[in-house]
Amino acid sequence: MAESTTDTAAEPEASRDWAMSLSLVLGFVLVCLGMVNAMPVIPGLQDLVGSITGWETIPVRRFSYEYLFPMTFVLMMVIVALRHSQYRHYRDRSRNWAAFGLFMDIALVTMAVIISVSYLIEIDSVCLIDRFTGERAALIQGALQREIEFAQLMGLPEPTSVEDPACINTLGLWIFAVVGLGVTTFLGYNIRVWGLPLVGVAILIAGYTMASIAIWYFFGPEQNRYLVTILGGEPRSLLDGRPNMEDVLTNNAQGLLGQFMNILLYTVFPYIVLGNLFGVSAGGQSLIKVAFILTRRLRGGPAHAAIVSSALFGTISGGPVVNVLSTGVLTIPMMVRRGFSRVFAGGVEAAASSGGQIMPPVMGVAAFVLATMTTVPYSQVIIAASLPAAAYFGALFVSVIFQARKQGIEAQGATLPAEMRMTRSDYINLTMIFGPVLLILFLLITPKDAIGCGPITDFFGAVTTISGDACRVVSLPWFFETVRNAASDAGSAGWWAAALLMVMFFIDPEIRRKPGKLVNALAEAGVLVSTLYLMFLAVSVIDFCLNLTGLSAYIARDASYLLNDFGGSVGQNGLFLFVALLVTMFLAILLGMGMPTVPAYLNVALLMGPLLAGLGIANFTAHMFIFYFAVASAITPPVAIAAFAAASITKADPMMTGFSAVKSGIVMFVIPFVFAFYPELLLIEPAQIDPNGGGSSYLAGYDGQIHWPSLSWLLARIALGLYLLGSVLAQFDRRPLGLPEMALRLVLAVLVITAWPMVSIPAIAATFALLVWHARRPAVPA
Repeated sequence: MAESTTDTAAEPEASRDWAMSLSLVLGFVLVCLGMVNAMPVIPGLQDLVGSITGWETIPVRRFSYEYLFPMTFVLMMVIVALRHSQYRHYRDRSRNWAAFGLFMDIALVTMAVIISVSYLIEIDSVCLIDRFTGERAALIQGALQREIEFAQLMGLPEPTSVEDPACINTLGLWIFAVVGLGVTTFLGYNIRVWGLPLVGVAILIAGYTMASIAIWYFFGPEQNRYLVTILGGEPRSLLDGRPNMEDVLTNNAQGLLGQFMNILLYTVFPYIVLGNLFGVSAGGQSLIKVAFILTRRLRGGPAHAAIVSSALFGTISGGPVVNVLSTGVLTIPMMVRRGFSRVFAGGVEAAASSGGQIMPPVMGVAAFVLATMTTVPYSQVIIAASLPAAAYFGALFVSVIFQARKQGIEAQGATLPAEMRMTRSDYINLTMIFGPVLLILFLLITPKDAIGCGPITDFFGAVTTISGDACRVVSLPWFFETVRNAASDAGSAGWWAAALLMVMFFIDPEIRRKPGKLVNALAEAGVLVSTLYLMFLAVSVIDFCLNLTGLSAYIARDASYLLNDFGGSVGQNGLFLFVALLVTMFLAILLGMGMPTVPAYLNVALLMGPLLAGLGIANFTAHMFIFYFAVASAITPPVAIAAFAAASITKADPMMTGFSAVKSGIVMFVIPFVFAFYPELLLIEPAQIDPNGGGSSYLAGYDGQIHWPSLSWLLARIALGLYLLGSVLAQFDRRPLGLPEMALRLVLAVLVITAWPMVSIPAIAATFALLVWHARRPAVPA
């Protein structure tokens, strides 16, 4: 009997190991496929592979999306079903729950296959059924013949190809069932993997869409536009919605296999691989040592070290919870030993770790999505993020100084604990971190035109022609041609960084002894990519529904009408804009509670982005505003996931830790409002473009340039305002602050950054007078 019990207990564990192992194998296959697809142009590679295989046109990179997207989609969903199996999750509850879990696993994979096959049937560039019947070839041949006859008639060159004709044999009305069942299955599976908040928003928007279509169908289009979604003319028929269902399947912008698949496979993929590779090394601990060495003479000591290490580690991990659990396990106990309260220590770590997502050069998946949504190159996104990130971490530093003064904590001096001294392994770890990051920076900020024209490339044999001030590259040596192909391209920069790190790993003796760690990291990256795309499916539903109903456009248009009714004009009513920004902030935080940053950002960007742009904020600035508050949702109670992760280490109250994180990271809530009204802080031209000017004009008072004297004056005022705000939140400067002084400092913090010199200059004078008065009084700990 005992033997039977042991066998029974071992069976589920064996099943788990089998499924996990297979998910890792498939994850590794996905990474290999994705990295080959995302490979930059390498000179001579196409010819080399062609000569070896005898197939000159064999694709070696950038595979045809019509086949790549559905194939990888099926592979991803199989990986998700293996790694996040609902059968495995529910089997210990009861037989019925186990059956339900098995049904969901099978349904996910089955619907992924059906959706992928349907995609190939419906997309005009494939028309799968027509290819099998032979009608596709006949259709193209007939269309080409007509084009040739027309060209001959008009005396034009004869064409050799034609645009893809529409498919003859399609799913017909079955497309409604395919899309409906697919969306239901994907949302249902998302509930356990990514949580109910994300799916709840998708269900709410989808329910609104279905209700508005029903109102149109039963009651006609003569209703409030918020209540109806018109699919066609009279007589009304639900069949008019078939083109919309086809869009859900095949549209490259809004479909289930559309822009998010494109972003993931062509831009983000190498960075996810890079992040997982970073996780293999002990770089986090080495970064903490560097941070501790740099900050050991400061009052805050380990608290300042936590800020520096989280900023450095965050730029390679991009996830607040991962950041907290990686750096916090070392920095939080050190802060507590120094004398900081557990709540404050957890709050500082959570705030600093969340800031990793806004820290260039690698800002996480959401920043790449932002670049795609705004059509602004990622190289410019990291430039735009630089000053706000500096303000954020600078204000965190100040908050720690105030807290150290408040608690009477002094600097420990130059003595380093034994565990914080650098070793040879630490230098190796740092090389493996900073090497790829510096490579990314170099490739992102280097224009393609800068490669080739110069004495260095001339020395190595570059051939150029010069006409006046213009230089044209004729040919380059292999190395410089490779660099030129990757320059200014985010995907290529990430790919080469990941490739460099994989080579550098073998400097580490630990990796040489256990190369399986590298393979496992690559396999886990494939699992992460697959799980991430399951989340994107829910966001795709929201995106499609908002576009179908026109809800975002209606909100933006009516807000502009309302502004005109109040006698204002777009871009000139600061109060109305401030209210709209407040609403957007609350929506971003509310919809972001318990969610990853990507869906939190996308949900609000899709809904409120057009409104902010319609009120006179540049489209890029509006998206940056939303992005910041999506990041801030990780530290905002009641569902502050980063703060809760920190509280699991401090054993302090999670909610109090969340409020402490908000106080420490208050700039995350302030700086977006500042750059919304002062877009020059973002340092790039797209932040100054008037969204209502067709992309060819700038906002009032701007010319697309950065004027450094005025920008420096603005930065000085912002720094002064943040200092005042930080002291108010700490309720301490050199001594405790009373309520009247806190109120005065809060008012002055607002006034010093106003645009009117007649207000800001007297406020600055009053601030300095207040600080001098405060400094003359004796410094007293709280």
